[in-house]
Amino acid sequence: MLDVAVLHQGSLYTATAPAALFVAAILNHPVGLAEHEGYLPWDDGPSRSLRIDLLAWLGQMAESAAYGENTARDRTHWQWEPWHEETPRQRDPDELAALHACRNIRPAIADAVEPFLSSSDPHVREAALGAAIPLLSAPGPTDRMRRTAALLRAQLDAVGARRERASLARALTLWGMDTSDLLADPDPAVRVCAALGPSQADRPRALAVLLQALQDPRTTDSWFPKPLPGLDGWFRFTVLRSALALAESFEEVASVAISIVTTAVTSMADFERGPILYRAFSAGYDPTRPLTSAQRDLLQAFVDTDASTSSIAGNWSWFRAAGLPEDRDGVTALL
Repeated sequence: MLDVAVLHQGSLYTATAPAALFVAAILNHPVGLAEHEGYLPWDDGPSRSLRIDLLAWLGQMAESAAYGENTARDRTHWQWEPWHEETPRQRDPDELAALHACRNIRPAIADAVEPFLSSSDPHVREAALGAAIPLLSAPGPTDRMRRTAALLRAQLDAVGARRERASLARALTLWGMDTSDLLADPDPAVRVCAALGPSQADRPRALAVLLQALQDPRTTDSWFPKPLPGLDGWFRFTVLRSALALAESFEEVASVAISIVTTAVTSMADFERGPILYRAFSAGYDPTRPLTSAQRDLLQAFVDTDASTSSIAGNWSWFRAAGLPEDRDGVTALL
């Protein structure tokens, strides 16, 4: 009911921050050990402790509070769309008050979450990590982040499970920590998670790791049937967004990107083809300049797959955002 009442679809209300402080204060209460099953139609997962769900809820609150705070970080989210930045919505005073209140309580929430990062229960650790990632990504002092990063590094060396090691690697790189040594990890899932951050000490190797994973997207998706903490959707969506953000030019990712578009029967308009198109024309289409070879090949891939998949029609918002014609004939004319 916390979701329905004070965090409905990620919306923040003036009651959200007080509710979050209460939730944080009862995390260590014995009632948190109570096991329960989901009671909503879409919640058909296994039973879990109340503490796990409360930690997950705090993470969702922190993610909502952080949205719009860091544009570069937002653009690596698998659901980011460029037109959201073009037409920012005006917030009323209550919305702004709720947003600032939720941002201001993040240090207190982080204090309450931190002990559970060392829980003996791996499910509790995972939920706590999911909350800690957005809480510690907030602007401000980094002492807590460094301390927590040191704790996660020690755990990464001690645990053997793929899911937990990958989650820890992702947290470290999202916080800007140097994860270049993990780019050579024996587990490809850990390597990819170590390459997901917006900044990398070893950018070419990190990009190569991401592109390798995108060449076999079914295997990449199979690593995490249940999304990692803080993620939704197929894992390949996050990998693709990170690769597009990490590339210094579209040419660096063109080969893999065009391959994804040409398999348009299975690729997704808003989560794969659209972001690829927008990256290829990140400065907007300029009719006074000739298309690059990579841009031309990409547009040809859209035209070639359009007859059976309506890929251009399905991506019209992305074509408009890139300054391109929104129909197959218009795109064909450019070629």
